Amino acid sequence: MNKRLLLFALLAASLTGCATVNPADTEAWVGQPANVLEKQPYFLTMPVVKTQAADGTEIWNYVIGTQVSSCSQMGTMFGPRLSWGMYSGFMDCTAQYQTCNNIFYINGGKVQRVVVLGTRGAQCSTDARFRPNFTG
Repeated sequence: MNKRLLLFALLAASLTGCATVNPADTEAWVGQPANVLEKQPYFLTMPVVKTQAADGTEIWNYVIGTQVSSCSQMGTMFGPRLSWGMYSGFMDCTAQYQTCNNIFYINGGKVQRVVVLGTRGAQCSTDARFRPNFTG
């Protein structure tokens, strides 16, 4: 029985490593100019939803999920800055699906913080492609 338990624990540990958010990948963005993010190849492949908080902080959410387009109102949510209410509605909709949200907080033209957040059990991860110096 102990061998089975050990085998199960090793299997679970190996699967956990398949989808991990590496703090070094998100922290590499802190202090980077927003225009670096706009040109980064990995994020150019994703739809982005933008809004602005009351304190002026811009919030750019690069969304990964198979059902994201069903929440986009025919793509009108992607690209232009949304009102806080429209952004909240989009987030409520995508929360119904497995979605990875790569959320960048930008103030003064520079990235202040990055949060990677999954919904509905989505296995979000980061790797070298996530970093600002990735060129493809």
